[in-house]
Amino acid sequence: MLLPWKVALATALCGLCAPIAEAQAPTGSIVTFEMENSTFYNYDCPFADVGTNPNKLDHPLKVVGIYSGLGIGDIVSVNGNPAKGAAYELFSAAFVGSPNPAPGHPIVDGARAAIAPWDLDFLSADGTQIGTIHIDGFVGGNRPPDAPQVISGSNWIVTAGSGAFFGVRGYLQISNTTPERVTSACEDPSLRRVFAGDLGKRHGTLYLVPLSQPQIVTAPNGPAIVHANDFSLVTASKPAAAGEILSVFATGLGPTRPGVDPGQPFPASPLQDVNSPVEVTVNGKSAEVLAAVGYPGAVGGYQVNFRIPSDAPKGNATIQLKAAWIAGPSANVPIQ
Repeated sequence: MLLPWKVALATALCGLCAPIAEAQAPTGSIVTFEMENSTFYNYDCPFADVGTNPNKLDHPLKVVGIYSGLGIGDIVSVNGNPAKGAAYELFSAAFVGSPNPAPGHPIVDGARAAIAPWDLDFLSADGTQIGTIHIDGFVGGNRPPDAPQVISGSNWIVTAGSGAFFGVRGYLQISNTTPERVTSACEDPSLRRVFAGDLGKRHGTLYLVPLSQPQIVTAPNGPAIVHANDFSLVTASKPAAAGEILSVFATGLGPTRPGVDPGQPFPASPLQDVNSPVEVTVNGKSAEVLAAVGYPGAVGGYQVNFRIPSDAPKGNATIQLKAAWIAGPSANVPIQ
């Protein structure tokens, strides 16, 4: 639902988008995700036999020497909301290293257990591609000394992203809710979800610092949040009301559908829907998002229509935008 816009006001507000985006450096966001059916395929058989056995081949993981394998899991939710996607963990070299190793294990300073890059492929619940995140690093050992406290171990570093996560940096943490299933690479991987059962439920935590993040545009008289019925600014003299539909102008909401080339203005037809999930919270409570589009004629400027919750209390309300689960700085508007 995209309500009609007032061209002069909206264009003026969106004209502020670029300097506002440059003025505020992105801050980090915590993003959590749940996986199911996570299975580790140990490269323990001849190459010609990989993926050919239709039988269930559960067996203990080889933990002596140096080995390799591939883990695959299904992403089923992000920040508690349904989602789709896949998580790929490549054990390019797995081992149990220490300064005083047992026979058959590498001698190393520190206590790492594998070189294991990850690739996370995030989709909306309807299957829309959102973006990917690439992570490099080690399994085991201490967390990086500069990582936030939510990262408790290992050393997985977010190094790159695509789509909504273009240019992202940060850290990854993985824990098991149920043990990851371990099998031979000879097993047919098309049966992964059939064989997993209750195994392979894992919890992931990402600390992400994006290249850009959602920013509510600042107008001369306050945040660019307007009454949708007449596009007048929400101000102390003209406050919002509980249950009212408002429009907010923003930057940093990422790619759109069908899409425009970088640096090009959004067209009026077809309207460009924001590709990623967009959330609006009012005083920390989710608000109904009615539309989120690239504003026609703007380069990197967006319009989001949302409804103030009907039970929102009177007084100053805190409005915050999220795109692809990454939060931006908040703004305050009065509610009467």
